[in-house]
Amino acid sequence: MSAPLAGALSERAFGGVLFDMDGTLIDSTPAVVRSWMRWCEEVGVEPAALVGSHGRTSMNTILDVMADRSEAEQLAAHARIREIELADTEGVVALEGAREVFELLDELGVPHAIVTSCEHELAGVRIAAAGLPRPTVLVTASDVSHGKPGPEPYVLGASRIGLQPEDCLVVEDATAGLVSGRAAGAGGLVAVLGTTPVEVLAQDADVVFESIASVPWRTLVATP
Repeated sequence: MSAPLAGALSERAFGGVLFDMDGTLIDSTPAVVRSWMRWCEEVGVEPAALVGSHGRTSMNTILDVMADRSEAEQLAAHARIREIELADTEGVVALEGAREVFELLDELGVPHAIVTSCEHELAGVRIAAAGLPRPTVLVTASDVSHGKPGPEPYVLGASRIGLQPEDCLVVEDATAGLVSGRAAGAGGLVAVLGTTPVEVLAQDADVVFESIASVPWRTLVATP
């Protein structure tokens, strides 16, 4: 374990852990970039319009970057990015510490879930491609009416592991997810590096670590 890069958590133990997926547990960046660049070319959107969209649902991104298009065009564009992303899992791998933290939390009896902006089918495809065990609780964009940065995903994630958000630790790599966790009332926000600079993460996270593997899990979770 290593020292945090920024911030600190209050000395308390959390009853459960809610993990983001892409950029937190899984490195899917090459596949994501390839998919969205192809999509931009096909639908006529400038790639620069996607800056800042990491961590948000694909539909929310499309509504922003295609605000001047018809609803039919937006829905068709959403269906197309779904197709492209489901077909491209090359280079999708588990990040350092991801398998180990699931094993540890299972060993300690600490409830946990993945809360992702991916839709259900894509989340399953990427979890399998990365070789991670499928979690008992998986909350996806398919399960909520409004995704990150709204609070609904993390409120639902906490509920599904039988806890209140204030008893949960949220682990994220992106601003949209940290804002979602804060809005949900999460008890603590841990950020890990991978897709977002530390100085940006530090604006919304309680504490920033190098990676999942750097987090002192045994001191942060409460065992039954």
